[in-house]
Amino acid sequence: MSSPGPSPLIANDRHLSVDEARAAVLAPLQPVAETETVALRDALGRVLADDLISPMHVPPHDNSAMDGFAFDGAALQPGQPLVLRIVGTAFAGAALGHAVAPGTAARIMTGAVMPRGADTVVPQELVQVQQDVLTVPPGVVSAGENRRLAGEDLRQGLPALTAGRVLRPSDLGLAASLGFTTLTVRRRLRVALISTGDELRNPGEPLPEGCIYDSNRASLAGALQRLGVEVLDMGLVKDEPAALEAAFTEAARSADAVLTSGGVSVGEADYTRDMLARLGEVAFWKVAMRPGRPFAFGPLQALGGSRSWLFALPGNPVAALVTFYAFVREALLKLSGAVAAPPQALQARSAVAIRKRPGRTEFQRAIVERGSDGHWTARTTGAQGAGILSSLSQANALLVLPHEQGSVAAGELVEVWLFDGLA
Repeated sequence: MSSPGPSPLIANDRHLSVDEARAAVLAPLQPVAETETVALRDALGRVLADDLISPMHVPPHDNSAMDGFAFDGAALQPGQPLVLRIVGTAFAGAALGHAVAPGTAARIMTGAVMPRGADTVVPQELVQVQQDVLTVPPGVVSAGENRRLAGEDLRQGLPALTAGRVLRPSDLGLAASLGFTTLTVRRRLRVALISTGDELRNPGEPLPEGCIYDSNRASLAGALQRLGVEVLDMGLVKDEPAALEAAFTEAARSADAVLTSGGVSVGEADYTRDMLARLGEVAFWKVAMRPGRPFAFGPLQALGGSRSWLFALPGNPVAALVTFYAFVREALLKLSGAVAAPPQALQARSAVAIRKRPGRTEFQRAIVERGSDGHWTARTTGAQGAGILSSLSQANALLVLPHEQGSVAAGELVEVWLFDGLA
């Protein structure tokens, strides 16, 4: 498990801005140190542990960028046709085997090694050929054109991929092109997932009056899976000090991070605060955001010295997921060893006027689409209550109104986070 360093936790009653809270969360985190070697086919979505150094030039030799004829470009004369004798054919995977002497050319295929003595390729559709005589019309090609240089893509001894990269399909292809069959990656981050609340029941169980089904573990587990972490589902825990302490202690022993929802609001947090004070240095924050606001973060200490990071989210379904995107996603990427970055923001024109007062960050559920004029537009999905999960399901983005932003007029540019960009 990762070892927390000094934590600049803020434990006072003032409301933190979203930017302050994000910075305070990220500052003390250190990536997991353990690595493992996996087969190339199993490396998708994993975090590269070390720079992948290219063992060769790519391409490994000068080669032709197209089908045509290879010759010495120094023979070209302005305004004059060039007549050359054809002396063979260079195929991809089979070098010509002899040099191209002055006054000659070789037919060449795309990807074939450039013959010695040739540095230029003229496309076959631009020339005239009669038997073994090639005529290059004036002006159709310049010296050195249509040749790929050795090492033009990658240089031997330099990084082809850098440490901290979350590996994509194209990265696996790049590694394969260099001859790698395995890659060294950080081990998967282990995240324990807990829902708290006496009123919660698991889907499929009987639902007594006054109770609700737990939706947060399902949505948060999905968000975690998209990050490629190992999810330890620890189920529902009652709002009882002994049960909570046992669950948090076990989670700290088993996982690098603990993600909970519920139990951090004013009034709910009293005994949770006392219990966490015995296990670590968790700070309870009020964040100036909507939906959301209550949030707790800090290191947990289990028996035997195991340590973990706690992220305690509000219990309302929308607030839990929005708070995850605002703070937890980037933090878990950093703990995983990935080069963490904020969600990629897109600018869109608001299709409607939105009322908002400065002094807090608001996250509106929105549908972003390209309008007939080619510009991106964003419209809200209706009622924005923190418990209206259907409006979040209908949305494909979060419309983010920053801390100092006031009301928005229809047509004004706003920032949006696309859900497909939050994985």
